[in-house]
Amino acid sequence: MSNIKNIAVFTSGGDAPGMNAAIRAVVRTGLYYNLNVFGIGRGYDGMVHGDIFPMDAKSVANIIQRGGTILKTARSEEFRTASGRQRAYENLQKQGIDGLVAIGGDGTFTGATKFIEEHNIPIIGLPGTIDNDLVGTDFTIGYDTAINTVIEAVDKIRDTAESHDRVFVVEVMGRDSGLIALRSGISVGAECVLIPEIKVDYEAMMDRLDRTRKNKASRVIIVAEGEDAGGAFAVAERIKERFPHYDMRVSILGHIQRGGSPTCMDRVLASRLGVAAVEALLEGRRGEMAGLIHGQATFTPFSKAIKHLGGINDNLLRIVDILSL
Repeated sequence: MSNIKNIAVFTSGGDAPGMNAAIRAVVRTGLYYNLNVFGIGRGYDGMVHGDIFPMDAKSVANIIQRGGTILKTARSEEFRTASGRQRAYENLQKQGIDGLVAIGGDGTFTGATKFIEEHNIPIIGLPGTIDNDLVGTDFTIGYDTAINTVIEAVDKIRDTAESHDRVFVVEVMGRDSGLIALRSGISVGAECVLIPEIKVDYEAMMDRLDRTRKNKASRVIIVAEGEDAGGAFAVAERIKERFPHYDMRVSILGHIQRGGSPTCMDRVLASRLGVAAVEALLEGRRGEMAGLIHGQATFTPFSKAIKHLGGINDNLLRIVDILSL
């Protein structure tokens, strides 16, 4: 067991639904184990500038259902420098903080790894990102809410598409990962799904559109923002060139995918991992991300969790193809 008495929690990188549920779990678990708990505002930037404050049970009351993060998040160029990290460490020392819980994604864990190397402070990470692109957990906090937001939006788009016999190209988030596009594409019955992991085969896509039922009232194509075809508008233009009779429309969902009240799944996931993170610190763990695999809490070193996502499940792509007819 460690001698940790004072811990702090912060959120970093892009916000994700369920982050507040994770903050709540960390704070209340810390209090349960008689720890002093602090919050850090605006991620690493707040750490560098001393935005550190005590938190109690009341601090996290009535936040489990809220999207975003009450601790705020921001990029920090200063933390990328050795002098900035030194200032951050000194600010933690002033408060007697001897353990951290970092909620974020690969950038957050990259910074945490460097911080541990230089200042030997225990840090446990929680996977807070809508992209679901971290190894060591079946799902990341925010992913389930994000794909349900996409599904709700595309279902509404489908209504207007069918009313006007239109083809909609819908762009979703996923600069480096197509998991939002792929799972939501299956869920909404998309005719095609374009993702960054697989080079776009325009001929195959056009053939698929051509061989689907001619009397279809609508067609929906899901495009991840990071795919190599140039985005939704470029895809729409290529389709229009091949099928000039199509009534084409483009819809970019954008940041609505980050917002909203977290789903039950994200709330439970965040709560379980928040408890696991604090207990991991007390057990003497450091430099690891808490995750959930097959329903069990697991811990993965930051170096393995960051940007080591395996290939896309080919079976999911096959399902899109089969069900688009």
